[in-house]
Amino acid sequence: MWRRLQSVTLNSLRLKSVNRWLLAGSLLAAAPLAQSAAEPPLRPTLEGAYQQTPYHQWQLQQWRSRMDAPLSRFIAEPEQRRTLLTRLYQEAKLAGLPPELILALIQVESAFDADAISSAGAVGLMQIMPFWVEELGLPMDDLTEPNRNLRYGCTILAHYLAVERGDFTRALARYNGSLGKTWYPERVLKAWRDHWR
Repeated sequence: MWRRLQSVTLNSLRLKSVNRWLLAGSLLAAAPLAQSAAEPPLRPTLEGAYQQTPYHQWQLQQWRSRMDAPLSRFIAEPEQRRTLLTRLYQEAKLAGLPPELILALIQVESAFDADAISSAGAVGLMQIMPFWVEELGLPMDDLTEPNRNLRYGCTILAHYLAVERGDFTRALARYNGSLGKTWYPERVLKAWRDHWR
């Protein structure tokens, strides 16, 4: 996804192309439900992209081992940590983002509370505003569901990073709705530096 975004000129970058990507991922993930028992299930996009080779599996395992201890401050249950770290790594890589940055963003946004709702109405781990469902997704999307929340958050941040030509400070400010101010990006980048590297 990130390589495709980089190859497109910024003038022609449309949120609708991100919408199609998100919708395609949703349909691929839902496809096994519609298939008969005799048909082999379609492989989800994430697994197809990041679990095909032993090398990718090894990279994920090494990363997950490094991130497990810092995450235990927020999530006590080992299996819950493993599941979240696996999906987060896959979503971040699929969007071309550093997974550690996503951990830092979640720490700042929700402290890893999947049910968090801000005073402005932002929802879930990555604090997604509900209007994004209409822009990017499907009406039945539940933003408190961690996997769906990660897909939205990574897609949105990757879009802003492309718009800002790789400038993390400006992309994070856009993500927070505070473009022109640096307090939010500084908090996320500090969490990234201090806890997730």
